Amino acid sequence: MRLSIVWKCARAAVVEADDGGVYRARTQWRIIVNDRSWGTADLVETYLDGLEPNTTYRVRYERDLADGTVESANAVFVTEPETFTLDVRDFGAAGDGERDDTISLQAAIMACPRGGRVLVPAGEYRVKNLFLTSGLTLELAEGATIAARHDRENLAYLPGTVQGEPGAGYAGGDKLPLGRWEGESFPMFCGILTGLGVNDVTVYGRGVIDGGANDDEDNWWYEAKRMRVATRPRMVFLSDCERVDLVGVTVRNSPSWNIHPVLSRNLRFLNLTIESPKVSPNTDGLNPESCDDVLIKGCHFSVGDDCIAVKSGKIAMPKELRPACRNLVIEQCHMHDGHGSIVLGSEAAGGIKGLIARDCLFERTDRGLRIKTRRGRGRDSVYEAIQFDHIVMDEVKVPFVVNSFYYCDPDGTSDYVQNRGPLPVDDGTPNVASLSFRNIEATNCHAAAAYITGLPESKIGRVAFHHVHVTFAPDAQPFLPAMACGVEEMTRQGIIAQNVSCLVLDDVDIEGQEGDAVLPSNIDVVE
Repeated sequence: MRLSIVWKCARAAVVEADDGGVYRARTQWRIIVNDRSWGTADLVETYLDGLEPNTTYRVRYERDLADGTVESANAVFVTEPETFTLDVRDFGAAGDGERDDTISLQAAIMACPRGGRVLVPAGEYRVKNLFLTSGLTLELAEGATIAARHDRENLAYLPGTVQGEPGAGYAGGDKLPLGRWEGESFPMFCGILTGLGVNDVTVYGRGVIDGGANDDEDNWWYEAKRMRVATRPRMVFLSDCERVDLVGVTVRNSPSWNIHPVLSRNLRFLNLTIESPKVSPNTDGLNPESCDDVLIKGCHFSVGDDCIAVKSGKIAMPKELRPACRNLVIEQCHMHDGHGSIVLGSEAAGGIKGLIARDCLFERTDRGLRIKTRRGRGRDSVYEAIQFDHIVMDEVKVPFVVNSFYYCDPDGTSDYVQNRGPLPVDDGTPNVASLSFRNIEATNCHAAAAYITGLPESKIGRVAFHHVHVTFAPDAQPFLPAMACGVEEMTRQGIIAQNVSCLVLDDVDIEGQEGDAVLPSNIDVVE
């Protein structure tokens, strides 16, 4: 077993116990810190807190073996220095769940110098919106809840994209990106935590950010598709930010997407718990959009929509505001009871280039690894260098879906989007270039092992399955494998593939399917 320090700040760290487990460690480990017992660990990634600044820590994991010996592994690290602690109660916060504590918490954030931390101790702090500042460290202590208000008439919102002078806007252009809703420019209520153009921010702790989306009858989930004043807020919204870490906290009951970074770089999301009821509308867990260098590690998702959805805007957005999402790593995460576990698209007009998802556990999601696109996303919408490796699924209805006819947006059911015949290649034609699925075990599936369909005028380039084992549930139920017109419910089907240039099947085993294991159509090469 190998022990390593994934992340650290002045008062906490994330420790990885690489013992071959997927999200859950293969065994329970005793944790010893500086020769003192520090509890146990049964997950691969463990959030360790209660530390002191600028201090050396020796961490040892150990377990007893059957032969009477002890297996152990060690790691050493030094916590970061810390200059000041600003307790929000010293700024007038009540934390009683009644008073509006927005101004008190924002005052502490604004007063905090670089190298210091803002401490939110145990209590319930009602807030409207909070805005992050560069160099901020914000700790939500165990027992602390930031509870959002949702009285629309008293909330700030971001306008859509603002036009400015040449060179004054984002990436040297003339546009300032602000409100963003499902890949387009719209007024949007500010997130519970909002970061705009900030850098070097850390938000960590065992506390909770609660969106309270279901607090009353006229809540955020009521008439969810109708824009009232502005579009629904995110729990955490980051735009044009750099070097932001969000670690350890629980995010729940979001009005819409839980965590939404856009046009941001060097982001780490570690050991988060993101949860919403399965019936809550559009409560995606974590949606990086047009971001570069993103690590999502050790997180637990149970939401009402897709757990992780990678995006890069719609074609109507100015090109400079929808660059490709690049260089993402998702590992040691647990997704359950959402619609899709890891999803690409469909709003990905800038493309998705370079994604690795590995060592993850999916349970009871409708679909596992899901790629969505459609005509109208654009010629820049290229999905390439996408790899999925060492994934374990159980009770996932359809483990693999690649759908080029996803029927979203007002024109989603139009002939242009849904026509199964070849149409002329134009500025709206997307492309799925390469997908790799390796070392995947999927048990108790229902509808199909894989449903893959490309556009006839823009075939999927290469889809490769290596060492994949799929079994069906004894009581498998009919289910719609992909959201597109003309697709019917099915049960116990194997690999259904259409419009693929190269389909690679290497050590693929499907048990319990009805009919043929592989049903290819319009495939150039099957290896």
